[in-house]
Amino acid sequence: MHRRTLLILVLALAVVLPFAADAQKPIKVGMPIPLSGPPALFGDPASKGAMMFVEETNAKGGVLGRKLELLVRDSKADANEAVRQARELILKDNVDFLVGTLTSAEGPAVSVVAKENKIVFIAPIPKTDQLTAPDKLHPYIFRTAANTTIEGRSAAEIVAKWPVTRVATMSFDYAYGQDVTKAFVEHLKKVKPSAQIVDQQWPKLGEQDYNPFINAQMAKKPEAIFSSIWGGFFVTYSKQAKALGVFDAVKYNFIGVSEAATPETTKSMGADYPVGIWGNSYDAFYWGETPAHRDYTARLSKYLKDEYPSSWAIQGYTGMQFLVEAIKKANSTDSDKVAKALLGLTIETPIGPQTIREKDHQANRGQLYGKTVMDSKYPFPIMKPVTYVDPTKFMD
Repeated sequence: MHRRTLLILVLALAVVLPFAADAQKPIKVGMPIPLSGPPALFGDPASKGAMMFVEETNAKGGVLGRKLELLVRDSKADANEAVRQARELILKDNVDFLVGTLTSAEGPAVSVVAKENKIVFIAPIPKTDQLTAPDKLHPYIFRTAANTTIEGRSAAEIVAKWPVTRVATMSFDYAYGQDVTKAFVEHLKKVKPSAQIVDQQWPKLGEQDYNPFINAQMAKKPEAIFSSIWGGFFVTYSKQAKALGVFDAVKYNFIGVSEAATPETTKSMGADYPVGIWGNSYDAFYWGETPAHRDYTARLSKYLKDEYPSSWAIQGYTGMQFLVEAIKKANSTDSDKVAKALLGLTIETPIGPQTIREKDHQANRGQLYGKTVMDSKYPFPIMKPVTYVDPTKFMD
């Protein structure tokens, strides 16, 4: 072979081989999310939903000819730990994207890390309005969860129909609790001017002894209670409230947002669950409204080896679904290109189409609401009837 021809061939290979090598590398996604303590009631199934999507996608050949690799880390529901994990995932593990966090303390903290490193971060669970508020919004943060405005206003519309006027609130004293309670109170006063907020209690995030807060609240004789205490903490709170006769006193005019009616919560509490209260959930295996949802539920049940599968898995699942569709649309794993592809992106989720708005990077994600009842089909309470609340009118 002529030396000049050989040199050209060597130079060509030097250019092509790195691209070929890149094509073989997995697309890495980092997921800091709570896997321990009370928050794991929601975090663990959400991570498994994301993993199911990854495994199903890889079985079909991956994305852009590359496999997905999900790196899950326990954030312990702590903002500092979530930030530490996010930085390590980016700098040490060289992840291409972040999908995760759970609390409204973690989400905004990791959003700052994503902005600094110019890496797309999809938040499938944190609800605080502050995450995508105008002064916090940046090109790399996107939310596929409902936000506190959507959730608080949805609950207010329900409570406004109850034959009550004296309403109390019980929420953790941090971003999520403050924001969702504010949205609830403001909207309730708008749609039911006769409503009075007679008491507001603010236990610290992670409180285990709610008795002082409950006693102080019941002294004000509310006719209804709005609560945003969540996860394993709601389990503890409601057991203590039940022992003190709270639910009987308000005639079960109690609405627990922050997914107090999820199958995870009702299953874990069993006979201790205050059947008759209202709650919400991102999903419910018994909903079964569409063939797509029934198919998803069947696959999830098989994946989790659970006849009554998690409601939280869908958040991890759709968070990854949005990311993958954006990668396909961008035909790239470059975060700037993927971020642009996410703007206005509509995908077909297991519960119907969802879109991320361009103006605030917020998905039009609604939730299921209903009164909890016992049903002979199941050994734990369910919402019945269960209604999907479209968030569109609550988003601005």
